[in-house]
Parts: sequence; C-alpha cells; structure tokens
Amino acid sequence: MNPAEPRADGAGSPSEFQWTSASCSHPGRVREVNEDACLEQPHCNVWAVADGMGGHTLGEFASRLAIKSLMDLVDTVDPADPAKAATPLQALVATAQERLQQTNRRLRTEAARRDVPIIGTTIAVLLTAGRHGACVWAGDSRVYRYRAGRLQQLTRDHSQLEAVRSQQVGSADDTLVRPPPNVITRALGGDETLELDSITIDILDGDLFLLCSDGLSNELSEVAIEQALLHGGCKLACETLLELALERGAHDNVTAVVVRADDPSSPDRTTPHPVLNPEP
Repeated sequence: MNPAEPRADGAGSPSEFQWTSASCSHPGRVREVNEDACLEQPHCNVWAVADGMGGHTLGEFASRLAIKSLMDLVDTVDPADPAKAATPLQALVATAQERLQQTNRRLRTEAARRDVPIIGTTIAVLLTAGRHGACVWAGDSRVYRYRAGRLQQLTRDHSQLEAVRSQQVGSADDTLVRPPPNVITRALGGDETLELDSITIDILDGDLFLLCSDGLSNELSEVAIEQALLHGGCKLACETLLELALERGAHDNVTAVVVRADDPSSPDRTTPHPVLNPEP
C-alpha cells in the first residue's frame, strides 16, 4: 500500500460502540524519510501515533518499535490480575504502559550499543473499553476529540514551548523568549525513567478522535482541523487533513489517525422510515 494513501475504514469489535477508523502517514514535502508510524486496531480498541527522532533510520526504528509494542494488547490483558487493575480499561492502560516502559529500556540500550546520543520517539495512544477511553502519551504527538462541533485537545504537549506557556498563564508579561515548538521534554528513549501521562475520558455516540504527529498540528489551525472532521467520515477526514498539510508545505512527516464511535442503540439516532414502494 502506498504510505500516502489512507487505509479504508474498518469495523470494530462487537461492544457498546461500533468503532471505525482510518489512518495515513506521509514523509511530507521536505523530509526524505518518514520517521512517523501509526497503529490502527479497532478490533482491539487501540490506536496510536509515534514520531521518531535520532536521524533517518534511527527515528524510524524507534517509532516502529513503539507501535509494534502496542499491537494486539487485548490478547495479553488479564483484567483479573490485581497487580494490573480492577476494570478492563485500567487493565488495558496498565498493559500499554508496561510495554512502553519496556520499549523505553530497549531504546536506551540500543542507543548505548550504537554510541549515539538518543534513539527516541513520541507516543500518543487512545484506548477504549465500554463507554470510556483513555489517552496515554509522552512528547508532542496529540489526541483530539471532536464532539458537537467543538474540537478539544485531550493531551498536553511535553515540550519547552508548552512549559513556557504554562508559566505565562495569568501573566501580562509577553516578553519571555519562546523556545522552538519542536523541542520536546519527554519521549521514549529520552531518559532512563520514562514518565507517561494518562487521562480517562467519557465517550458519546458520534465522537470523533484525531491522533496526529506534530507534522500535522504544526501546519494546521484548530479551525482547519474542525472543518476536516465536520462531515464525520474517518477516511475522508484523513484524506482532507493530509491534503491540507501538504498544501501548507508539510515541513515534517505527517501522520493522522481518525477514529469514530457509533452507538447503534442511542436514542438520539434517527430511525429511517421504510420505503413502501421501492423502485425496481
């Protein structure tokens, strides 16, 4: 499959929600190598985006290793394990975090073996179980939720720029020097101890989620992202987001995963009237 072409929507596993998703990843207009990677497994209720660093094949190796570690999580989750969690979602999150910690250790070992400063990657993960979900992340790859015409960034960038913005909240001083937006403060492979952030969220019928690398979020405004998600189709949204990023120069690798939750039993859904005299 051409890496620039989004994958077709895939039906999710039987649950309270029917999950569909689509993904795309592109090297962009400037970079020769695509160091981004993504995961789209609606049957396991797991989606992820990783943005590698370390230069060429090293960043590519890191992002793909992180994504590989998250594959088929459902097959290894044991909700009854008291060391993990009490609910299916907590068990899923605990297993994902454990695998990412293992990946962090492997990347540190690999960097030492190759005598390079860092082989690392950001990570942003969306996990769902029942009517709730969770985001787990490190770095500046993001997860957004689009609900009722409003886009909300669920993750918070681990970057020097975000740290400066946090210091300026409530301050009238706009004279602080702002660091470049691509200097991140957390990543898999960045430190011996990996700090992962996580949040739990509710999910409603019709919710759309966007996971993306900073190659997309740095090129597009939130308004542009909202407009791309407006029609609600995962595949078309991916195509539109990628096209917009390329039109704006795509100075970095661009990756997007769009996920949709549908509840067939929702009372807000309109039941179509039967056709009494269908045409032959």
